[in-house]
Order: sequence, then C-alpha cells, then structure tokens
Amino acid sequence: MRSLSYGKVCFLSCCLVILLYVSSPNWVAFASDTEAKALLKWKASLFQNQALNNLTWYPPTHNINATNSSSSNPKPKTSPCTWTGVSCNAAGSVSMINLSRYGIQGTLHEFPFLSFPNLEHVDLNMNKLFDAIPPEISYLSKLYYLDLSENKLSGRIPPEIGLLKNLTFLQLAENAFWGDIPNEIGNLKSLVELYLNDNKLNGSIPRSLGDLTRLTHLYLYGNQLSGSIPEEIGNLKSLVKLIFSENKLNGSIPRSLGNLSNLAYLYLYGNKLSGTIPNEIGNLKSLVDLELSSNILSGYIPQNIMNLERLNTLYLHTNQLSGLIPEEIGNLQSLVDLELSANQLSGSIPRSLGDLTNLTYLYLFENKLSGTVPIEIFNLKSLVDLELSYNTLSGPIPPNIGNLSQLNTLYLDDNQLSGSIPKEIENLKSIVELSLSVNKLNGSILASFDNLSNLENLNLRDNQLSGPIPQEIENLEKLTILYLDTNQFSGHLPHNICQGGKLVNFSASDNHFTGPIPKSLKTCTSLFRVRLERNQLTSNISEDFGIYPNVDFIDISHNNLYGEISCKWGQCPLLKILRLAGNNLTGTIPTEIGNATQIHELDLSLNNLAGTIPKEFGRLTSLEKLMLNGNHLSGRIPSEFRSLTDLEYLDLSTNKFHDSIPGILGNLFKLHYLNLSNNKLVQAVPLELGALVQLTNLDLSHNSLEGKIP
Repeated sequence: MRSLSYGKVCFLSCCLVILLYVSSPNWVAFASDTEAKALLKWKASLFQNQALNNLTWYPPTHNINATNSSSSNPKPKTSPCTWTGVSCNAAGSVSMINLSRYGIQGTLHEFPFLSFPNLEHVDLNMNKLFDAIPPEISYLSKLYYLDLSENKLSGRIPPEIGLLKNLTFLQLAENAFWGDIPNEIGNLKSLVELYLNDNKLNGSIPRSLGDLTRLTHLYLYGNQLSGSIPEEIGNLKSLVKLIFSENKLNGSIPRSLGNLSNLAYLYLYGNKLSGTIPNEIGNLKSLVDLELSSNILSGYIPQNIMNLERLNTLYLHTNQLSGLIPEEIGNLQSLVDLELSANQLSGSIPRSLGDLTNLTYLYLFENKLSGTVPIEIFNLKSLVDLELSYNTLSGPIPPNIGNLSQLNTLYLDDNQLSGSIPKEIENLKSIVELSLSVNKLNGSILASFDNLSNLENLNLRDNQLSGPIPQEIENLEKLTILYLDTNQFSGHLPHNICQGGKLVNFSASDNHFTGPIPKSLKTCTSLFRVRLERNQLTSNISEDFGIYPNVDFIDISHNNLYGEISCKWGQCPLLKILRLAGNNLTGTIPTEIGNATQIHELDLSLNNLAGTIPKEFGRLTSLEKLMLNGNHLSGRIPSEFRSLTDLEYLDLSTNKFHDSIPGILGNLFKLHYLNLSNNKLVQAVPLELGALVQLTNLDLSHNSLEGKIP
C-alpha cells in the first residue's frame, strides 16, 4: 500500500512539475519560437511577390526576457501572435491563421501541419495557392474551421481530411479538385457547413454524406458529379440549403428529400434528372426557393407544391412537364419569381395567377398554352418581366395591360393574338423590351411613344399592322432594336429614327414604305444590321449612307433607289452581307468595294450598272456568294477571281461579258452554282470546269460558245 501511495505521489509531483514548466514563460517562448520558425519556413516556400512583402512575419528573438511593454504577459517581441493574420490562445500557441484575400501564391506542401497542435481556425481563401492538399492536414486535430476556397488547388481531396473530427466548417469551393468525393468525409460528424462547389469533382455522391446529421449547408454544385442522388440525403434533417445544381446527376429525385423539414433552398437544376417530381416535395413547408429547371423531368406539376406557402421562387422551366398549370397556383401568395417556360404545358393560363400580387417575373413561354391571356395577369402591378411567347394564345391584348407600370420586359410574340395594339400600351413608362411579333395583330398603331422613353427593343414584325409609323418613335433616344418588317405599314419612315445614336438593328422590310431612306441613318455609326428590302423607297443611294465601323448586314434591295454605289461601303471593315439588288442603280462598281475584305455575300443584281468588274474583287477572299446578274456589265471576267477560293455561288448572267470563259474558274472547288448565260462569251468551254465536282447548277446558255461542256 505504501509503494502504491508513494507511486501516486511521485506521479502527481511529476505532473505538477510539467504543468509549472508548460505554464512558465520559458515554455511559452519555446512553443512560440517553434511555431514562428515553422511559419517562416512555409513563407520561404511561397512565391516572392508584393503580397508576401505585406506579411509582417519576422524571425523571433532568442532573448526570452525581452517583453512587449504594452502587455502584462511576457511574450517575445517577435512572437507570431503579433504577426499579420495570426492569433494565439491564452497560452501563446497559434490557434488561428487568417490570410484571406492576401494574394499569396504557392503550395501547401511546406505548410508545417505537425507544428500547430492548437490550430483551430484556418482561412486562406481568395489567394493563389495551387497543387494538392497534403494528407498531413490530418495532424490539425483541433481544427474546426477550414476555408481554402477560391484558389487554384487541384488533385484529389485527401481522404485524411476525414480525420478532422472537430471540423464544423469545410470550404473547398472554386478550385480545381478532381476525382471522387472521399467517403471519409462522412466521418466528420460535427460538420455543419460543407462547400465543395465549382470544382471538377466526378463520380457519384457518397452515401456517407447521409451521416452528417448536423449539416445545414451542403453545396456540391458546378462539378461533374454523376449517378443518382442517394436516398440517404433524406437523413440530413438539419439541412437548410441543398445545392446540387449544374452537374450530371441522373435518375429520379428521391422521395426521401421530403423529410428535410428545415430545408429552405433546394437547387437541383442543370442536371439530367428524370421521372416525375415527387409529391413529397410538397412536405417541405420551410421551402423558400425551389429550382428543378433544366432537367428532363416529366409528368404533371404536383398539386402538393401548391401548399408551399413560403415559396418565393419556383423554377420548373426547361423540362418535359405536361398537363395543366394547376389553378391552385394562386395559393402561393409569397411567389416573386415563377418560371414554367420550355415545357409541354397545355390548356389555358389560370386566372388565379392574378392573386400573386408579389409576382415580379412570370415566364410561361415555349409551351402549348392556348386560350386568351387572362385580364387578371395585368393586375399584377409588381410585374417587371412578363414572357408568354411561343404558345398558341389567341384573342386580343387586354387594354388593362397599361396597369403594369413597373414592367420593363413584355414578350407576347409567336402566338395567335389578334385585334389592334391597345392604346394603353403607352402607359408602360418603364418598358425596355416590347415584342409583339409573329401574331395576327392588325390596324394602325394608335399609342403615343412619347411616354416610352426607356424603350430599347421594339419588335412588331410578322403581323398585319398597317398605316403610318407614329412620328413620336423618333423620340426614343435609347432605341437599339426596331423590327417593323413583314407588315402592311405605309407612309414614310421617320427621318430621325437614330436620333439617340444608339440604333443597332433596324428592320422594316416587306412593307409599303415610300419616300427616302431616313436621313439620320447616314451618321448612325452604331448600326450593326439594316433591312429595308422589298418596299417602295425612293432616294439617291450615293447620299444616304455613311461609314459604319460595326455594320455586319445591309439589305436595301428591291426598292426604287437610284444613284451610284458609294465607295464608302469599302470602308466598312466588318461588313459581311451587302444586298443592293433590284433598284435603279447606275454607274460603275467602285473599286473601293475590294477593301471590304470580310464580305461573304455581295448582291448588286438587277440594276443598271455598267463598266467592268474591278480587278480589286480578287481581294474579297471571304466571298461565298456573288450576284452581278441583270446589269450592263462588260469586258472580261477578271483573272483575279482565282483568289476567290471560298466562292460557292456565282451569277454573272444577263450582262455583256465577252471573250472566253477563264479557265481559272475551274480552281474554285467549292462552286456549286455558276450562271454565265445571256452574255457574249465566245470560244470553247474550258476543260477546267470539268474539275468542279461540287457543281450542281451550270447555265452557259445564250452565248456564242463552241464545242461541248466538259
């Protein structure tokens, strides 16, 4: 008994000695000195840059009696506890390293994991760290917070990370990790938040994640994960946010997700999930945001979803859902954003949508919806964006459309709407984009455009609208897109249509417009595309157009335009398509056209042009279609055509070309259409034409050629 008591006393004495030594300034200095040296060793391994210079990490002094005058606890003057981004516990040992957003660059291979037995918090996010996470990270046994996000780390996530049993926060997002998510992460039973999003992780979601019952945030989005969603995810009853979007997940949505009673955000969009939406989703009474879009889900929209009274965002778009939109959708009083577009929904738009007074975005486009547009929708005064296009909606546009004072986007195009455009549309003072195209709307435009000062995009094409265009359209200084084509509009085009100088796309083709080309187009340098073809416009083309640095497409063919072709077209560096056909143009083709080297299609046909084809056409090496037919051009076909190796379509018919057909045309191996008929060509057809194996249409008739076609 004595020996046992004596042993106990000795043991307690030893413990007391050790305790006194550990708590002494000498011990603190020793521990601090060791950790300081370890940090400096890691710093030395990093890239030398300005960010590293900003770290006030200096070698520690060996004089343990030198103390900071401002502290009552003796510490070395250069203790790491005073360094940038470093904090210590009461014993003077490093407990936190926070170098977030410092711009440090390097790896973690030299990080002294074993030297920090008391490290609890590491935040190195938004730096330039690269390469793998060393398995030695498992030595940080007290770590509860680890953030390495927004770096360039790569390789596999080490399974040893599963040994950090105290970890509550793990953030590895926005790196380049690849491979599987290690099963060992399921051992982190204390984990509350897990962020592995925006990496290159593949394989399946490990079932072991279902063991993390304290988890409130689980982000796996933006990877390449495949396979099905494990049923075990339904065990995570503490989850508030579950985000698996933008992966390659397949199979059905597990019914067990209905157990997640605390879930507020469920994002599964951008996968390959199939089958029906489970009714159990309707059990998630805490759900605020439900996004199942961009999958291949089928079947009906479950009635149970209409019980989610807290829901403010519902995205089911871009699936294969069918059937009716439930009338009960009006129960979702908190809805702000409803997107059911790009499905196969049918039937009418439920009037109960008018009860969703908080609704800001309503997307029902690209479905099979029919019937009239319910007037109740136009009582939703919070609506900012209403898109009902690409359905088979019919009937008139309700006049109470003018109630939507907050609306900035209205797409009703590609339906079967009829009647006139209601005058009340002029009350949409916030409107930025307005598209009513491809319908059966008729009558003249009665609305005044004076109030629509924010309008940037107006699309009225493919209707049966008639009468003149209101002159107030000239006051729309923000207008960038104006489509009026394929209607029955008449009268003059507004002269100052580009008054704001921002017009990019202007299309008024296939109408009955008369008078001149709008004067403001000459100085409208913002133009990208102009289509005025098939009208009755009359003006001198040589005076109507200027130099356009961004123009890509011009079509003013089949009007009553006259004058000579301006040399300015050659100063449009990005011009790809120029169509001036079917007018009364005279004079010669300017040689400057050869400077527009990006041209793919040039159509000057059916005019009264004379002279020769400029040899400068040989510079138009991007040319695919050239139509000069129906003019009075003469001379030879230029030998410079040998450079037009991309040419597929060439029509020089009904001119006055003479001499022989040049053999160099046989080098244009992409040519499939060649029409040289109705000219004055002589001599034999060159043998080289026989090499044009792609040629499917050849017309050499009404010339004075000799011999047979090869």
